[in-house]
Amino acid sequence: MAEHETFSKIRRVSAAALEYAELLLSEWLPEGKRQGSEWQARNTVRGDRHAGSFGVSLTSGKWNDFADRDARGSDLVSLLSYLRGCRQVDAAMEIDARLGLGVFRTARNGVPLASSPVLDQAAIEAFDTRQKAMEQEQARNREAAAERAKRYWDSAKRASAHHPYLIAKRLPVYNLRQSGRGWLMVPLYADGELVNLQWIMPNGRKRFLKGGRVTGAYSLIGDLIPGGRLFVCEGWATGATLHRLTGDPVACAMNAGNLEAVALYMKRALNGSLELVIAGDDRHTEGNPGKKMANDAAVAAGALVLYPKWPEGAPEDATDFNDLYCWHRQRIEAESKRDRAQAGKPHARQKKDTGKGKSTSQTGGAQ
Repeated sequence: MAEHETFSKIRRVSAAALEYAELLLSEWLPEGKRQGSEWQARNTVRGDRHAGSFGVSLTSGKWNDFADRDARGSDLVSLLSYLRGCRQVDAAMEIDARLGLGVFRTARNGVPLASSPVLDQAAIEAFDTRQKAMEQEQARNREAAAERAKRYWDSAKRASAHHPYLIAKRLPVYNLRQSGRGWLMVPLYADGELVNLQWIMPNGRKRFLKGGRVTGAYSLIGDLIPGGRLFVCEGWATGATLHRLTGDPVACAMNAGNLEAVALYMKRALNGSLELVIAGDDRHTEGNPGKKMANDAAVAAGALVLYPKWPEGAPEDATDFNDLYCWHRQRIEAESKRDRAQAGKPHARQKKDTGKGKSTSQTGGAQ
């Protein structure tokens, strides 16, 4: 088979596979799940224990592992080649056979072999059944989580300004409440309804209600004013910092992968009446997924994008706007303390010198 003909067939298989992307990915990466327009899974090649940085676009087939800059590709054929450790032509032939495309079927005795239909009806029906069952279970879990969120929220009190997390982050309470055990509650809304909570423990650990909705949900700090500006960021502390410094409202998406969904929702809901600004972070993570997702969200929503400017001497473990804010406040306080200390030293010397002068004068007078 000529080389250009092989490439042409691989491209044909790649294009056809997109229509069945979710089905194929559920077979190749069965522990993964759909999150918006992406299939998120653990990278079985690297032996990850949990899903995290590995994602595959269900619309374009592009895939990448943010923890490994060499693990990325532009289509499902290259993905299967990566997962199987084989040539792309072999991966394309496997997909061709699975879907019954007939792209790589060869002729016998000069008579072309007939192409079989794309998948059989039984496989399609089985996939549809699995998908519906998963969607129904997800809907039940989300509904139950939303009910728990409302119950916890209604029974909670306004958070204490002296909570260890707020003190560490140097932030006011804003829209937070607090449970009896001292856990902060960040409310998450979708379509105007409370759908989930993020718990923040005194030591800074975070978690959501099990089964609760996160994709497309957000926590709003401040009031939306037509003609103004709205920031969309990741975590609550980043959002609270931006609101404190600018006075503008902020929609906290909770994670980088949710920035685009929240930005698009805000754009539709507000009918373009506010200027959208995506505030990104993630300074050091391999591949910088936070920056990529912030850029993607800005392009999708037609928004501006903003990142922290790290001055010389900024600590290496600082990654977001709150880290930068806290470091800056610490520097100001340290400089102020030094200034006060130094302002007291000349005064003390002057007082001491004055005492010496008086003693000499008195002695001289006595003589």
